[in-house]
Amino acid sequence: MRVKTVLPAVAMTAVSMVLTLAVVVMWLGTAVPWPVALVVGLGIDGGWLATLAYERRLAAQGDHNRAVTAVGWSFGILAAGVLVAHALTAEHSAGAWLAVAWLPIAAKALWLVHAMWERTALTPVALDAIRGIQQEARDEAAVARARLRAEAATEETRLTAVTEAGARVARVQAKTAQALSSAWSTLETARAGEETSRALTSVTARVTPGVTPRWELPVWGPSEPLTARSLESAPALTDEALDVIVDEIRTSETPALSYREMAARFRAAGHSASEVRLRAAWKRVAA
Repeated sequence: MRVKTVLPAVAMTAVSMVLTLAVVVMWLGTAVPWPVALVVGLGIDGGWLATLAYERRLAAQGDHNRAVTAVGWSFGILAAGVLVAHALTAEHSAGAWLAVAWLPIAAKALWLVHAMWERTALTPVALDAIRGIQQEARDEAAVARARLRAEAATEETRLTAVTEAGARVARVQAKTAQALSSAWSTLETARAGEETSRALTSVTARVTPGVTPRWELPVWGPSEPLTARSLESAPALTDEALDVIVDEIRTSETPALSYREMAARFRAAGHSASEVRLRAAWKRVAA
């Protein structure tokens, strides 16, 4: 991974230095002797390269110097400025020279990227540890999602079963009420009928002469309300007592019993609690 960042920076640096030296020699060679122009070009490239080397040395030691960095960027800007000035004064191919004037700045930026990579680089051991942590987190999230989906499906099945049972009970009650209503109507018709009353009078007159008893209908209506009591046959257990009983049954064997086994033994032992409270107690003690 280090090669992927350092090679582009080295290549861009070499190209920009050669280009800067060539431009300085061609541009200033017409005004001053070419050895002078060569010295100027080598001075710009040398200063650029010297500050870069010192920056790399400080980076290897884990240090940083803002003055050195400023000097390095100054040389890079100077080289870019020379290329831009040459492009603006060139009689031919000015656009082409201007298009490559950004190379010194680009080389400096690539070295900056390489330095940032070095400051944030991790060892293979650390990368493996990070990947392991991320995989573990993904596994736990997947298991939690599967558990939630399973619990939701179980609750949906339970609610569907309860709803269907309630609907069946309602239908049976409706049919029973309809049958009772029909029987009541038949009895009322028989009681109110003139022929029926005469027949009853003729039958009862022999038993109690002079008395015409009235045939009363059987009582069918609201009965005495039941005394208020809870849905559970036994007094409701407190949450603390329920937790204690559930924990004792759950840990009575090794490994601990599942919820279904615990619930079956809880009912068989004569205890009473609603399904909602029993499941809540299980979650509390098993957490």
